[in-house]
Amino acid sequence: MGSNDRLDEDLLTAPPQEEGAHPDDRLDDERLDEENTLKPEYVRAVRDALEAGENAAVYELVEPLHPADIADLFELCDKDERAPLATAISDLMSSDVVAELNDFVREDMMEALEPEAVATIIEQLETDDAVQLIEDLDEDDQQAVLAEVEAEDRAAIESALAYPEETAGRLMSRDFVAVPEHVTVGDLIDFLRAEQELPTEFYEIFVVDASHHPVGTCALSWILTTPRQVSLSDVMKRDQTLIPVTLDQEEVALMFQKYNLISAAVVDEDGRLVGQMTVDDIVHIISEEAGEDALLLSGAGDGDINEPIRDAYSSRVRWLVANLGTALVASLIIAAFGAAIEKLVALAVLMPIVASIGGNAGTQTMAVTVRAIATNQLTRSNTGRILWREMRVALLNGATIAVLIGAATAVIFTPVLGGVIALAMIVNIVVAGLAGVLVPVAFERLDQDPAVASSVFVTMITDSMGFFAFLGLAVASGIVG
Repeated sequence: MGSNDRLDEDLLTAPPQEEGAHPDDRLDDERLDEENTLKPEYVRAVRDALEAGENAAVYELVEPLHPADIADLFELCDKDERAPLATAISDLMSSDVVAELNDFVREDMMEALEPEAVATIIEQLETDDAVQLIEDLDEDDQQAVLAEVEAEDRAAIESALAYPEETAGRLMSRDFVAVPEHVTVGDLIDFLRAEQELPTEFYEIFVVDASHHPVGTCALSWILTTPRQVSLSDVMKRDQTLIPVTLDQEEVALMFQKYNLISAAVVDEDGRLVGQMTVDDIVHIISEEAGEDALLLSGAGDGDINEPIRDAYSSRVRWLVANLGTALVASLIIAAFGAAIEKLVALAVLMPIVASIGGNAGTQTMAVTVRAIATNQLTRSNTGRILWREMRVALLNGATIAVLIGAATAVIFTPVLGGVIALAMIVNIVVAGLAGVLVPVAFERLDQDPAVASSVFVTMITDSMGFFAFLGLAVASGIVG
């Protein structure tokens, strides 16, 4: 390290300065609440300045925010406000902000930008983040953007896009440090100090043979505490976990968890080192997979509050139509005992359908709401907007199911009864949408876990309202004397 072995006392005693911290922490108090989410009044101030066309005021309000908080601000704004916001703070739209954006929000913004602007952003990103940004674009837009990217970056992105989605090859970073095993620790330290194009962050050095096959790793802590003259072959760890490029991301996450990894080499079909996966990628994968599994159980699609309403409707209504078929099975069992129910037989046959469909609609909305609360996508700033969004999805779902069950009931029983059950279905699904949002939000406001307790109350509301709406409308229509 040279002759100066003693660090300056000022360096030893000075308090550490957090990266991205503002010199006046009181500014954070004006913008962020105790849960580290943007305050409603701050979001309202930004939106009011946007509406008034005061771009300078918008810039002044947003400039102190961390890139992750700027990304949150975009999500909290309406879709038609995001483009003007990006224009007002164009100097702040760094690659860090883009990388933090929600997938749907980022996709909308990228489609609105010119290819040259997207290419400029991509060239600032790590390869894996650049691939994530460009993979959601249409084929024509991808080609237009790639044509503006430098040849080296374009080749790396095209190589990643050639791998299937959600595999290590698609997600890995191609920025890593690899050296031959014959060099010494001193040679490696000199190389790291002199090299101008090192990755922004790395945790270990990969040691490779002449064919670029990984033969070991060296943690940075080992290198810093080992004498300069020692060869890497004597200090490196030969036993390492290698990840095939085609391995599914869920399996990669399990490997990191099982072997307690911080980073790991990714190898191609011939065993050559082509990239690395790091723990920050794995944290994202674990969160994504956990949410995906839970949402699949409820049939709620992507379960993102920024998902377009048409896509949300399409993904959810399929499950509701399928549930309609399973509910009919229970109704047929009740119909087998219809003679004992006398003139209420038709109502008894159809009642479970109304309750069952409403319960499943409530479960879908509840799953999306609980996930949004857990990931800080749903806050006090956007609860009203999310509630209105879910009401529109519920109306579309209710109308679709009402047409199907109403037509079937009219053919099997009577047209009047078909109209009654259709209207009751719409009412119950809309109530289910309300309950699916309001119940988890209420528990969260009361500092209770919405994921644990919400299901019981949502089911109770949908069942009760389903029976009440159907039987009440039947009595009001004169079907039951």
